[in-house]
Amino acid sequence: MKDVYVEIDNQVIGNNIKNILTKYPNYKYYIGVVKGNCYGHGIGIINTLINNGINYLATSTLEESLEIRKITNIPILCMQPIAIKDLEIASLNNITITISSYSYFKELIKTDYKLKLHLKLDTGMNRLGIDNINDVNNIYDEIKSHENLYLEGIFTHLQTTGITDTKWDEQINMFKELTSNINLNNIDIVHIYNTNSLVIHPKLDFCNGVRLGIIMYGVSPRKINYHGLKGKLREIKHHYLRKKNHLSIINNDYDVNVKPAFKLISHVIELKDVKKGEYIGYGMTYQATSNIKVATISCGYADGLDLRHTLSYVTINNKKYQIVGSINMKMITAIVDDNIKINDQVEIINPHNVREICAHDHITPHYLFTTIPSNIDRIYK
Repeated sequence: MKDVYVEIDNQVIGNNIKNILTKYPNYKYYIGVVKGNCYGHGIGIINTLINNGINYLATSTLEESLEIRKITNIPILCMQPIAIKDLEIASLNNITITISSYSYFKELIKTDYKLKLHLKLDTGMNRLGIDNINDVNNIYDEIKSHENLYLEGIFTHLQTTGITDTKWDEQINMFKELTSNINLNNIDIVHIYNTNSLVIHPKLDFCNGVRLGIIMYGVSPRKINYHGLKGKLREIKHHYLRKKNHLSIINNDYDVNVKPAFKLISHVIELKDVKKGEYIGYGMTYQATSNIKVATISCGYADGLDLRHTLSYVTINNKKYQIVGSINMKMITAIVDDNIKINDQVEIINPHNVREICAHDHITPHYLFTTIPSNIDRIYK
């Protein structure tokens, strides 16, 4: 028996993709974002993504790209700059390159490698990308005159959802301004939207690609109750919707039928009776208020659990039991009942408690999934 492992339901992942593409059918390129070990799900989901409609993949690093290239010939975009010394490897493995600065581009064109390129624009994120129209124009013109370089795509990242702010609109306007001298119809792939924008905003006419991230893995945005917004947020929202040049009326229907497919599983390794008044674990952080039975479970912060996870719950035999005491490196403890036995399977994360855990630990689903170390086995259903 493995102490701790992750179980992924590939059928659920496949259904998520099908449901997304059915609800949002008007894109040509559905780019599956598989950075961070496929959001912690492992590369064992790659063929499931492709078989259900994903036709491009996006990674963060060359190392991720090369690992996935062993599995598939589908196009792969590395969204972070690849070192100039590694461009030959990228070219040989058909990895698409991101151009995120003019200085990087000037070094790149000194090479003679045949490369497929996506131009990354900075429209306000202030992280990666080009924010000067002259640089954009110069890069575009130089690529056109270079026989080994092909500008396949242009993209940016959006800072906000655009629900309670005007920054979203400002970034779209900035993208239009930076590309004003480029006929976007001549660019194979224009991709701006991520999960939030896909679900919340109608499609932009000039975008034919969408990057699918956390939504593929079963988490979609929740609607905001606007009646609960107060003060400045309400003022911003009202102004936002009434602007004459408003770019995108927010969708009223953005419920997407997707479900998490991720389980973090361990087992009970010991049971102990604890008397009223006794303490559990390091630091005496929990004192029993009555006589209780405690299960010790083989999982801890070395397995990706947040230290704030104490007083959350695990699931054993379809019943929830509260974690008490501190989160240890390789063990946690939970109050259980007489129905629990040593070696019983414990679900620490399951499809039903993802949002509950995130709310309790003050983290995002992205963080929850990706902090489970990649050396923990992923087992696929």
